[in-house]
Amino acid sequence: MLLRFIKNWTLPISMTTGALAYLIGRELPLAGDMKAEIIRDIEVLQPALLFCMLFVTFCKVAPTDLKPRRLHLWLLLIQCVFFVLSCLLLHLFPQTEYRLMIETFLLVIICPTATACAVVTTKLGGDAGMTTSYTILICLIAAIMIPVFLPLATARHGMDFLPTLLLITRHVFPLLLAPLFLAWAVRYFLPKLHQTILKQKDLGFYMWAVALALAIAVTVRALCNSNIGIGDMTGIAIVSLIGCIMQFWLGKKIGAHYGFRLEGGQALGQKNTIFAIWLGYTFLSPISATAGGFYSIWHNLVNTYQLNKANRANKTNK
Repeated sequence: MLLRFIKNWTLPISMTTGALAYLIGRELPLAGDMKAEIIRDIEVLQPALLFCMLFVTFCKVAPTDLKPRRLHLWLLLIQCVFFVLSCLLLHLFPQTEYRLMIETFLLVIICPTATACAVVTTKLGGDAGMTTSYTILICLIAAIMIPVFLPLATARHGMDFLPTLLLITRHVFPLLLAPLFLAWAVRYFLPKLHQTILKQKDLGFYMWAVALALAIAVTVRALCNSNIGIGDMTGIAIVSLIGCIMQFWLGKKIGAHYGFRLEGGQALGQKNTIFAIWLGYTFLSPISATAGGFYSIWHNLVNTYQLNKANRANKTNK
């Protein structure tokens, strides 16, 4: 019974564990050096877990599964058009009282698909190759669009295209492409190991649950350490929630037209929120960066709902 409960509610348990771990750890009478060391260890452990998780998941994705589809074009168009419109609004009305809300929407709309999207898509019974293809495409497009249009939205000067392009590429691609190429190498050169990995059905998902706990701990830390008023925090939370619901809905609506309803929703709705936080801190403001933290909560709640719905459907069909 306990194991079934943990399996059905893995994501909320993971999120709650991460949040409580940070809040409890903050109150412990630990020396500053020790707390700094723990933070550094988490910064190393988190990408290591993500790498392993993606490697296990990508072992299930053949090179032939990665191909551009017409659905990808529509999803890219949605992200790019809303991003450009947001940048133009901030350029035309730089002193608007809604600037923080527009910045929030800008961040959650251009943010690339989460590298973990393929893991959740697989767990939900979808096509991981389709979402992986889109993850690579949107990372490429975001790396080009951000240096071109973000200077319109900010008073920050000197955002040269090539250095910013390389900065974004270096921030996004190593963790995405390295496990993909390693998985393909294992597929072709170590077939027995590849088959052994394929037999571990939910290994990638549970690795992601641990990585999610760490990500939520980092998110709660960022929110607690931000100098943000309750009014701004509420506004950012609401706008990021609207952006989350809108993107999942649009992705599923368009995806259904092409026979990829689930994959369309995940590709457009599940975001690399660590990238959104980094983008906000680097090019906008620490306050707007909290949009990524709130979005992390919203899209994982959506995933929790979808996973529980899928589990109920599987029980009914048995």
